[in-house]
Amino acid sequence: MTRPQIKSMELPELQRQLQQLGQPAFRAGQVFGFLHRGVTSFEEMTNLPKALRQQLAQQYLLTVPQLERKQRSKQDGTVKFLWRLHDGNTVESVLMHYSYGASLCISTQVGCRMGCTFCASTLGGLVRNLQAGEMLDQVLFAQKEEGVRISHIVLMGMGEPLDNYEQVVRFLRLVSHPDGLQVSLRHISLSTCGLVDQIDRLAGEKLPITLSVSLHCPDNEGRSRIMPVNRRYPLEELMRACRDYFRRTGRRISYEYTMIAGVTDAPEQARRLARLLRGQPAHVNLIPLNPVAERHLRGSSRSQIQRFAGILEQAGVTATVRRRLGPDIDASCGQLRQRRMKEEGMQK
Repeated sequence: MTRPQIKSMELPELQRQLQQLGQPAFRAGQVFGFLHRGVTSFEEMTNLPKALRQQLAQQYLLTVPQLERKQRSKQDGTVKFLWRLHDGNTVESVLMHYSYGASLCISTQVGCRMGCTFCASTLGGLVRNLQAGEMLDQVLFAQKEEGVRISHIVLMGMGEPLDNYEQVVRFLRLVSHPDGLQVSLRHISLSTCGLVDQIDRLAGEKLPITLSVSLHCPDNEGRSRIMPVNRRYPLEELMRACRDYFRRTGRRISYEYTMIAGVTDAPEQARRLARLLRGQPAHVNLIPLNPVAERHLRGSSRSQIQRFAGILEQAGVTATVRRRLGPDIDASCGQLRQRRMKEEGMQK
């Protein structure tokens, strides 16, 4: 039987576990603090009795990701990490530097089953969900590796966060805990391709995060071609869920829109997008496509992106052209993992 991952436990759960081991209540706080400082073995928990450390090592798995590869952009200092997990699978994280601090984009799954045609994460499908502690590890060990404090987190790496709902919500509570890393929930963004039932569920959590919805096309026919999730949750249902989310939480939704030449960047599509978002306090992030070799798609020209943004602005929709970070380091989600898998296949 696989040992439970102790770092995925919230404090009350950890308290119950240690009480069952006959430990006083304060021990749970000590263990929780050590876990959230990124210790690599139970032996580093020096305030605990040796017998307890041995007992914890026997009963629980302490996850410690191994840094498989690190790439640093010579253009903007963006750092991409490829982590090898305890079971041999790999996931990616990306550290980005902004004027307001360091932001880490983390993965929530190994692979992805959403099938978006422009994304490298979906190549090979979904392998497994990450547990909350494995998401926390990406933050802890990126901080250690780079010697910086991560103040902002984006759940926009490999995987669909709301397809791993319970563990993602658990991660949000862990990473913001006052006895842990204390990352403000207001500094965390969660990106979804549009799982309507889970958006409704997330609204009920009343977590003050920023919800980012990946639109990428303003009509059902075009969106279904590049995002299979639209066949299950068409735009009418998605927009209803987004309006309800804002009504229930008071949090403005950010919409992601990838600019793909000849696919999503026509002026008429900009006008349709403006109509789709009419009446919402929405903000649109226009994302220049990071090309994926296996996908054979091209990013829109800068002039076309600016024209698209201008049409939105004229229609009263605020839009930002996202700065393309790390173009020289396999910056698109899943690219580094995919390249490493190919190399391993060639070695066998």
